[in-house]
Amino acid sequence: MIVFESAAPSVRAGEFLLAGRRLAGRLYPYGAEAGAAAFRFDPVDRRFLFRRPDVTVPVGPSDLRPWSEALARVPPGPVLVGPCAASEDVRGAFRAAAQAALGQGRAVYLLDPEPSGLPEPAEPAAVVLCSWRAGRPEAAFPGLAAARAAGFRCAALFPYLPGWTGEPRAVEALVGACASGGAGALTALAPSTDGEGRRGIVEARSAVDPGEAERFFELVHHGDWAARLPGSIGQVREAASRRGLASLPPRPVGSREPGGNAAASARLEELAELPGTGDHRIALLHAAVRFIDESGRDLASVEREGNFGRIFPFGEELAREAASALRQKR
Repeated sequence: MIVFESAAPSVRAGEFLLAGRRLAGRLYPYGAEAGAAAFRFDPVDRRFLFRRPDVTVPVGPSDLRPWSEALARVPPGPVLVGPCAASEDVRGAFRAAAQAALGQGRAVYLLDPEPSGLPEPAEPAAVVLCSWRAGRPEAAFPGLAAARAAGFRCAALFPYLPGWTGEPRAVEALVGACASGGAGALTALAPSTDGEGRRGIVEARSAVDPGEAERFFELVHHGDWAARLPGSIGQVREAASRRGLASLPPRPVGSREPGGNAAASARLEELAELPGTGDHRIALLHAAVRFIDESGRDLASVEREGNFGRIFPFGEELAREAASALRQKR
């Protein structure tokens, strides 16, 4: 039995990456135990989380003010809200957290919202992320149809798991489910491959198909499973592109965020995801995104005055890329 218990807002401040997009923080309306499924794949930590029996789920407030006060501790930049829970109809914590973030003018990603948790306004400040659920491929991204019907831009996320979701037939089915559901992007996420991450992957696979447990255990723990990840994810991008799907979720634009700044950050995030990009360059690109998100200025006007290169401390090449995006959003 799941017991829901009122709690203070749960907010995790700090820089994270979600499907190639920078986050400045995360709001947990229902803690880590959200959802009725026995397990789910968390797209930030990139590992499987399992719902414990007889768990008590902390539920954040349904009032905006506590969430707004908690958000004051989060640096500037986009935030992630979620996941949601089936009790949203009664509790309203997800919608309150999302509305508080939007009220501060932030860009917001909404992870697996229930229809009752969808805030106003939908566009362009919020993007819905629908994460993968094991089972029938056509139902792999629950919530996608409702979010699209409500007018939200949507993206789908799934863990790329060779021997399971990474097989060609499975990939094509997921691409089809994403496209038919109206999402604009499909992102394959490489899972955490440390010991705990691998144990969770095997446990999840065994729960779905016990007959595959032994074979999959051998593949994950004793095969070349992890080595297949980097190159194979590129094949997912190609399959998604053939259906007109982007490989990264769209970046939301907060109501108090200059559109040019958001476009420049998005451009640099996408450069960091290009195949073959080295670790040093990735770190530099992410630092440049942080600089833009935290600048507090309309950088398009700075670029228009010819001064952007003087204040942007990440080299001429990245300055040109960012400036190009700024000019397009003037």
